[in-house]
Amino acid sequence: MNQLGLPISLNSSMLLESFVSNKELIRSINQLFLDKKSSEVYIYGASGQGKTHVLQGSVLKALANDKNAVFLDCLDPFPEHIFEIINQINFISFDNIHLIANECQEIFFDLFNSARQSEVFILVSGDSLPSDLKVMKDIKTRLSLAAVYKLEELDDELKMSIINSKMSDRNLSVDSKVYEYLFKNFSRDLKLLLSTMDDLDKVSLQAKKPISIPFVRKFLNLSNH
Repeated sequence: MNQLGLPISLNSSMLLESFVSNKELIRSINQLFLDKKSSEVYIYGASGQGKTHVLQGSVLKALANDKNAVFLDCLDPFPEHIFEIINQINFISFDNIHLIANECQEIFFDLFNSARQSEVFILVSGDSLPSDLKVMKDIKTRLSLAAVYKLEELDDELKMSIINSKMSDRNLSVDSKVYEYLFKNFSRDLKLLLSTMDDLDKVSLQAKKPISIPFVRKFLNLSNH
């Protein structure tokens, strides 16, 4: 996917359609594409609840609709030429505003304002309400004026559904007892679980063995439970 020549690659599996929670938020974002009016949306939640998925999914949908769309991670410096192309962009996502470096905050504020003036759809993610962010006051004020959504905390059933969906995409069927074992003995963090299942998939293919509880226990060096 080409984001106007930006080096950041998008994860093509992070589609809005595959986001299983926060139906109201997804409906609102889909409505943005129908309304064709510029708008600002801010979403927040803890790590692993799907902020990056929503932001990349929105950009992927915009690109699929032949819009110029950009995904930027505030962890990284902003591309030098971004101000030159802002009036060519229809949709822009800023991920992880809570991790932005002090020296990049003025740039973000100017870029946000330039995007608003150019009537760009703007989607921003953070880990807390705008008022609780540790950023300059002007940024908090701007983001407080956006439509603000809190991501739902995922219960085990939803997490299992998400992981199972990812595995199904690879034509893999994993017994739900394996996920229950991981929740109980390893972690409930979705990001870590997805990464671990990715590793387990690779290792099980090499070993030509199914992903079972004994296989998981041995691979993760977990004590017998």
